[in-house]
Amino acid sequence: MKTLADIGEDALVRLLTRTLKTDNDVLLGPGDDCAVVRMPRGAQSLVLKTDTIVEGVHFTAETPAKWIGRKAMARVLSDFAAMAAIPRHALVTLIAPPTTWVKRVQAIYQGLSKLADEFEVRVVGGETSRGDQLSLTVSLSGFVPARRWITRSAARAGDVLYVTGRLGGSIRGRHLRFQPLVKESLIIAEKLKPTAMMDLSDGLAKDLPRLAAASGVGWHLLLDQIPITAGCSLPQALHDGEDYHLLFATAPTLKKQALMECQALCPGLRFHAIGKLTEGEKSGLLERGGWDHFG
Repeated sequence: MKTLADIGEDALVRLLTRTLKTDNDVLLGPGDDCAVVRMPRGAQSLVLKTDTIVEGVHFTAETPAKWIGRKAMARVLSDFAAMAAIPRHALVTLIAPPTTWVKRVQAIYQGLSKLADEFEVRVVGGETSRGDQLSLTVSLSGFVPARRWITRSAARAGDVLYVTGRLGGSIRGRHLRFQPLVKESLIIAEKLKPTAMMDLSDGLAKDLPRLAAASGVGWHLLLDQIPITAGCSLPQALHDGEDYHLLFATAPTLKKQALMECQALCPGLRFHAIGKLTEGEKSGLLERGGWDHFG
């Protein structure tokens, strides 16, 4: 009998979602960063996403409470950035041992709420329950102009791959303090017209193959072009995860002027070309890796 460790996270998601029912209102279902649902009226599509962080997996018992709450909100906002979607309303579910200090929970919500306010997200409800360890789930809804969201699955062979910043070493604090690239993703979508995009949550070595598989292409990665965080190694840049930069593909005909304009409008980012997508061949990753919850 197989365990979750035997099959891994990606296979588990495929197993659990392959029999889910759908209908004409579901424009994009499981398998991407967010779901997209048709709005009853108007020219916008509803975007939905949920994400959970768990003590001992995403943070420790010693992590300051405000950073726990901030990370819970930041992760789901980063998924909206991956699709160039605009977040609006959130539901928050808290599971905690009964012995948890009330002040700790209050500080968690303060950290969460502060970041939500920054992106004009309103927390409109949620749920609480007891459990053996602290966990926090944020379910977020928002919108995108109809048929203008960016998926992982529309890239083509020959497209150029970019990342928006240096990779590796997130455990030093970036995994708690990163800034979701929601506003920047809208600029990237307008100026660079990505054919595919996702956020780097599980490491380039895990996430690039996911994007390539969704688009039915391979990749050629230029290892000497990978932007590496100071003090980190190339394996760390490939495998550490929780960088929360954007990985995206653009047509090879993209003009340098468009990149320069986008760079000027996103002063905190640097667009690094790290390779290209191919007809099917795969080269450039040192080995399989990245984060897998059940690996």
